[in-house]
Amino acid sequence: MARKSHRSRAVRWVKVRTPGGGVRIHYVKRKLGVPHCAICKRPLQGFPELLPKEARKGHRPPTRIYGGYLCHKCLMEALRVSVRNMASEA
Repeated sequence: MARKSHRSRAVRWVKVRTPGGGVRIHYVKRKLGVPHCAICKRPLQGFPELLPKEARKGHRPPTRIYGGYLCHKCLMEALRVSVRNMASEA
Protein backbone atom coordinates (compact mmCIF):
# COMPACT_ATOMS: atom_id res chain seq x y z
CA MET A 1 0.00 0.00 0.00
CA ALA A 2 1.27 3.44 -0.87
CA ARG A 3 1.93 6.05 1.75
CA LYS A 4 -1.01 8.29 2.54
CA SER A 5 0.61 11.28 0.80
CA HIS A 6 1.04 9.20 -2.37
CA ARG A 7 -2.59 8.11 -2.59
CA SER A 8 -3.79 11.38 -4.09
CA ARG A 9 -3.93 12.58 -7.68
CA ALA A 10 -1.25 15.17 -6.86
CA VAL A 11 1.44 12.61 -7.70
CA ARG A 12 1.76 10.56 -10.84
CA TRP A 13 2.43 6.82 -10.59
CA VAL A 14 5.20 5.66 -12.92
CA LYS A 15 6.03 1.98 -13.29
CA VAL A 16 9.81 1.49 -13.38
CA ARG A 17 11.62 -1.74 -14.15
CA THR A 18 14.43 -2.35 -11.68
CA PRO A 19 17.78 -4.00 -12.50
CA GLY A 20 16.63 -7.14 -10.67
CA GLY A 21 13.79 -7.59 -13.15
CA GLY A 22 11.00 -6.41 -10.88
CA VAL A 23 8.57 -3.60 -11.46
CA ARG A 24 8.21 -0.87 -8.85
CA ILE A 25 6.08 2.23 -8.68
CA HIS A 26 7.79 5.62 -8.44
CA TYR A 27 5.76 8.64 -7.37
CA VAL A 28 6.49 11.74 -9.45
CA LYS A 29 5.09 15.18 -8.69
CA ARG A 30 3.00 16.61 -11.49
CA LYS A 31 4.20 19.72 -13.26
CA LEU A 32 2.03 22.81 -13.47
CA GLY A 33 0.45 23.49 -16.82
CA VAL A 34 1.40 26.51 -18.87
CA PRO A 35 -0.73 29.55 -17.96
CA HIS A 36 -3.33 30.66 -20.51
CA CYS A 37 -4.56 34.05 -21.70
CA ALA A 38 -7.61 35.28 -19.78
CA ILE A 39 -9.41 36.33 -22.98
CA CYS A 40 -8.57 33.91 -25.80
CA LYS A 41 -7.35 30.98 -23.64
CA ARG A 42 -4.20 30.45 -25.72
CA PRO A 43 -1.06 29.32 -23.85
CA LEU A 44 1.14 32.24 -22.86
CA GLN A 45 4.62 32.30 -24.36
CA GLY A 46 7.68 32.41 -22.15
CA PHE A 47 6.32 30.09 -19.45
CA PRO A 48 7.74 26.58 -19.19
CA GLU A 49 5.97 23.77 -17.36
CA LEU A 50 7.31 23.92 -13.82
CA LEU A 51 6.88 22.27 -10.47
CA PRO A 52 5.23 24.59 -7.92
CA LYS A 53 8.51 25.03 -6.03
CA GLU A 54 10.39 25.90 -9.24
CA ALA A 55 7.68 28.40 -10.20
CA ARG A 56 7.98 30.18 -6.84
CA LYS A 57 11.77 30.18 -6.87
CA GLY A 58 12.95 31.63 -10.11
CA HIS A 59 10.60 32.25 -12.98
CA ARG A 60 9.23 35.75 -13.39
CA PRO A 61 6.43 36.72 -15.76
CA PRO A 62 6.98 39.46 -18.36
CA THR A 63 7.23 42.91 -16.78
CA ARG A 64 4.92 44.64 -19.25
CA ILE A 65 1.39 45.62 -18.28
CA TYR A 66 -0.81 42.50 -17.87
CA GLY A 67 2.31 40.35 -18.28
CA GLY A 68 1.51 36.75 -17.46
CA TYR A 69 -2.23 37.44 -17.71
CA LEU A 70 -2.92 38.36 -21.36
CA CYS A 71 -1.22 37.23 -24.54
CA HIS A 72 0.43 39.82 -26.75
CA LYS A 73 -2.42 39.92 -29.30
CA CYS A 74 -5.17 40.41 -26.72
CA LEU A 75 -3.06 43.03 -24.93
CA MET A 76 -2.54 44.94 -28.17
CA GLU A 77 -6.28 44.88 -28.86
CA ALA A 78 -7.13 45.98 -25.31
CA LEU A 79 -4.71 48.89 -25.54
CA ARG A 80 -6.23 49.96 -28.87
CA VAL A 81 -9.72 49.92 -27.38
CA SER A 82 -8.66 51.89 -24.30
CA VAL A 83 -6.90 54.54 -26.42
CA ARG A 84 -9.94 54.85 -28.69
CA ASN A 85 -12.20 55.26 -25.63
CA MET A 86 -9.91 57.94 -24.22
CA ALA A 87 -9.87 59.78 -27.54
CA SER A 88 -13.67 59.71 -27.86
CA GLU A 89 -14.15 61.07 -24.32
CA ALA A 90 -11.81 64.02 -24.84
